[in-house]
Amino acid sequence: MYLLNGERKHCIEFSDRGFQYGDGLFETIEIINGIPVFLDQHLQRLHKGCIKLRIPPPAIELLTDEANQLAQGSDKAVLKLIVTRGSGGRGYRQPDNIQTTRLFSLHPYPHYPEKLSKQGINARFCDTRLGLNPSLAGIKHMNRLEQVMARSEWSNTDIHEGIMMDINGHIIEGTMSNIFLVKDNCLYTPLIDQCGVDGILRNIIIALASENRIPLVEKVLTKADVFSADELFVTNSIVGIWSVKKIDTHSFIMSSVSENIKQLFSVFKQEAINVC
Repeated sequence: MYLLNGERKHCIEFSDRGFQYGDGLFETIEIINGIPVFLDQHLQRLHKGCIKLRIPPPAIELLTDEANQLAQGSDKAVLKLIVTRGSGGRGYRQPDNIQTTRLFSLHPYPHYPEKLSKQGINARFCDTRLGLNPSLAGIKHMNRLEQVMARSEWSNTDIHEGIMMDINGHIIEGTMSNIFLVKDNCLYTPLIDQCGVDGILRNIIIALASENRIPLVEKVLTKADVFSADELFVTNSIVGIWSVKKIDTHSFIMSSVSENIKQLFSVFKQEAINVC
């Protein structure tokens, strides 16, 4: 199902700048029992991204109403929201009168075996590197060719995520996730100030760590940091938290720190759903 600018249709103009240039942003939202989970956080990030890209942001109240309308009746699904700068002529110059396009689309929930959450996943390092652009760092813009190329590097179904570095060899994120390391009972996560996506769950975990006095440091991380870590886990809004049991040939354990984070997040998520 689709909602395009509030109407149940899905024919976007070929001149839309999202199609032409990737000139827009998107959010991927989990639906549970008809409720868009962490909708406020998703819409706040979208709003900030619009401001950063100088796209007139749609009213949060309007997006909230449309998200709830499309999510209603879905037990478990994925809701994708795309906002673009709208249609414009050929060339990079944006139109004088910007009429944004907003598209909600509802998708089946992806099937991930339960053992991935309980037993951990296998990951690999990607050869594709992330370019540096501080002005775009953090936001979830539509230009994701680096992630597309990185994900094309493997077809082995035993590998569930790829870890990406920037052009300087610094660990940044997974192809579809943010990454956390645990070393000596302290959490570490890469800085997202030069490139990468500042994920919804990343921020929730940072907040939960602070509230529960779990040491957490945002810093530049390298492969050496990964290999010396006690444990490793990745996060995104759909899978939640996945521990990494193996990356390339290096194995990790799942200890009390990540288990504590998982329990804290589970309670936080359930409370957020109950409030809705």
